[in-house]
Amino acid sequence: MQKRVYEKGELNKLFVVNKPMFISSNFYLNKFKRIYKNKKAGFSGTLDPFAKGCLIVAFGQYAKLFKYLAKTPKTYKAVIWLGVTSESFDIERVQEIDFVEKQDYEFIKNEIEKLKGQIEYIPPKFSAKRVNGLKAYELAREGIDFKLEFSSMEIFNIKLVQYNHPFITFEATVSEGSYIRSLAQIFLSNIGFKGTLSYLERICEGKFKFENHKDLNPLDYIDLPKNNYSGTKEWLDFGKKISKNYLEIKENGKYIIEVDNYFSIIEIIDDEVIYLLNKVKKYKVNNG
Repeated sequence: MQKRVYEKGELNKLFVVNKPMFISSNFYLNKFKRIYKNKKAGFSGTLDPFAKGCLIVAFGQYAKLFKYLAKTPKTYKAVIWLGVTSESFDIERVQEIDFVEKQDYEFIKNEIEKLKGQIEYIPPKFSAKRVNGLKAYELAREGIDFKLEFSSMEIFNIKLVQYNHPFITFEATVSEGSYIRSLAQIFLSNIGFKGTLSYLERICEGKFKFENHKDLNPLDYIDLPKNNYSGTKEWLDFGKKISKNYLEIKENGKYIIEVDNYFSIIEIIDDEVIYLLNKVKKYKVNNG
């Protein structure tokens, strides 16, 4: 049995939680802050309150690693409810429910698959998109008028999972910054029907998926190459500038350096080596 070992007085932890529907990502994070009695924590990839599923959470030093993690592409499972008009494009603010005749299965399947590729869209107002530092859904719920700019998303793969009228279930693997509710509205516009999402679940973010809060080793998920350092370890200990002559790879770029019980993330810019993060303690496992 593996047990996570923590250094005295600190808690470095990286894991995935399964956020329930109808609560904010931040509210759910607070639950784990209380469980682990630790205030230094964060999450990556905000899920709208309506959505559920994979949410990456980190404590301590590991909360600084989000920008370096291999967390794309993302895969979602969603259900469209045909005939429903909703201000929020989900079941939170349903305005009207109309009868829609059952459609041909192959027609729905083909139209879903046509969504693959690059798409220009406007994010939904009921979303976690930031507007002047505030979440768009907070402004929308207050009835404050605002506009969101066009954005783009790439649909790497999309497929029809089930069509049980009036519900259309599909699965999509998409780029960072994609909004599945907007994708659903584009599909509905293409087929000439109204509808809304009745279910949305993020299945995974890149390599990350929910596995019962299992502890993860960040070095298995950082999307950077490793660079061997042959210089004096004490220079890293004290954060002194190091020369790229002591690095195996000397080309410009961002790299991981591992020494003993910690690792650092550096960037080479011409002849200069810059610390992006220094002395991040390694994940430890006790097999006893």
